[in-house]
Amino acid sequence: MAELEVVAKEEEAVDRAFGADNRNRLIDLYFQQHGDVTPDTAWAHVYRLLLWLDPTTGLAHCYESDKSQPGKPWYARSLAFHDWLASALDVEPDALAETIDWLFIKACSDLSAVMLRREAKLTEVAARQRAPYAGRAFPEPGSDPELVSIIRHVIEPYLKSDPAETTWHGLTQRVRSYLSVQNKRKNLVGEGFEDVLAQAVRRACKLPNDQIFTRSLLYDIPGFNRAKVGSKENKVDLAIIRPSMRTLVTAKWSVRADREKQFPTEYAEYISAQSENRKFEYVFVTNEFDPARLMRACENLHNNHPMFDCVVHINTDGLKACYASAAGGDARSTETQRRVLQHIEQGRLISLERWFDRLIAQ
Repeated sequence: MAELEVVAKEEEAVDRAFGADNRNRLIDLYFQQHGDVTPDTAWAHVYRLLLWLDPTTGLAHCYESDKSQPGKPWYARSLAFHDWLASALDVEPDALAETIDWLFIKACSDLSAVMLRREAKLTEVAARQRAPYAGRAFPEPGSDPELVSIIRHVIEPYLKSDPAETTWHGLTQRVRSYLSVQNKRKNLVGEGFEDVLAQAVRRACKLPNDQIFTRSLLYDIPGFNRAKVGSKENKVDLAIIRPSMRTLVTAKWSVRADREKQFPTEYAEYISAQSENRKFEYVFVTNEFDPARLMRACENLHNNHPMFDCVVHINTDGLKACYASAAGGDARSTETQRRVLQHIEQGRLISLERWFDRLIAQ
């Protein structure tokens, strides 16, 4: 029983490799290695830390994978974004993978170390559990004959000899581990975006730690009242609280339709809860590339005024690269793309650099 408790603790450690404490430790390590952050370089740090290559296209991920496959409109836009990003980061297109996805790669490295220790303990326990069935040709844990068959069918013409069963077993285990860890990316990018953004704001705008709040309850943020009894607790992704301005930030790497519907409700709660008779700013920061979602964020109204004081994209030049055909008047481009480009030109949709400059000036 004690051995199983040890295994359970190791499983908790696996989760912690992608948890908040380790994530923030890694983000700190990254910034220690890369020196000062300035408003004009902040976007590059965000992309180096969080952006990744879509494994099905081999291109920098900017849109939903199933809609970005070769032959579909977003494949051409993904190619354009990949080309722009490689040029902006001064690397060759085929070397971009070595420049981005830093946080996920480091977290995976920590995870691997934990899993090796866990697997060793599990193997010992499993051997004793399997002992009564010795000699009866029971399948080994993790055996996947179907996956072996798929791999064998592809590579068999190139093999001089058939690998041992233990080799096939090890290979399938690594493939399954890779696929499993990819599922953790969603959580890493979700809260990781908030943490990276908080670090970038603090460093680029030279703000003290006590002025920045991440995933804090609304009533724990200075200037806002405690929620009513029985009401749902409202956490703010990022808040920047200074004597000159209070800024509440909704930070979403990408936007789901159900999440969009929550923005007006959250904003109404912020207004209701504020306890100081002075303005606060409501800001939306995202890396969303869907033009309809960006357009709605820019045009969403509350009491006939824009709901968001600022709509911020990590780098609007990347959007312009994606929507280049729309800028050129291509009839196949959507009207929403052209409207997003107009919002950029009019300053309604701004880059991370411009937002940081605005924060510094406040």
